[in-house]
Amino acid sequence: MLVFELAFKMQFFEKTAYEKSSEMIAQVIDRALCKTEKYAVFHEKQEFKFYVFDRPYQPEPDKSYLPGKLYTIRIRTVKPELAEYFLNQLPGSRTDKLHILNGEIRVVVQKMLERIYSLTPVIIRAEGEYWRWNHSVDAFERQLKENLLKKYYSLTGEKLDEDFELYQMLEFSNTKPVKVPYKGITLLGDKISLTATQDPRSQQLLYMALGTGAGERCSRGSGFMNYRYL
Repeated sequence: MLVFELAFKMQFFEKTAYEKSSEMIAQVIDRALCKTEKYAVFHEKQEFKFYVFDRPYQPEPDKSYLPGKLYTIRIRTVKPELAEYFLNQLPGSRTDKLHILNGEIRVVVQKMLERIYSLTPVIIRAEGEYWRWNHSVDAFERQLKENLLKKYYSLTGEKLDEDFELYQMLEFSNTKPVKVPYKGITLLGDKISLTATQDPRSQQLLYMALGTGAGERCSRGSGFMNYRYL
């Protein structure tokens, strides 16, 4: 398994708030996917998409993006054919809010991870609701691990002995839920940091999370994780 990272230059056509950018990026990616029948079907299927994207870098001091200025958006995936598709089809894609320019690709090297941490909010729901409302941190941890295991099984077809620690330490950097606009509603997420163990299963899942995202709604820009090697 390899994690591919694509970096694209992009421009907004109007001043845009930082927190609204993910939904706009998702729309232009959706348009690119719908350029071919194969990926239009892929887009419509209710299944793991195995890609995730960051918010454009670098926002202005007031947490906005200015029209006409160049920013960089990163997309990661563990699917080599999807990475190639994005590299070929995303440049020139646009909506009435933004357009994507040139891009480049690299592989995120798989080395021993010290930790991974979220740049966009991780969305975890327990029994269909935001976990903090009626559930414990244990429920959050259980859902986070189960979600990554399901992605791994779906991607590889391999089963793992699940009796292992996914990480040594979980830290939250937010004191209240982080709002994520999504299709006219607001989802709630969290900014987290996971200190890795050296167990090969932990390392493999956390590396995979760099390309698939952690938690839910990753193809909508949630759960984009950065990393630090040992």
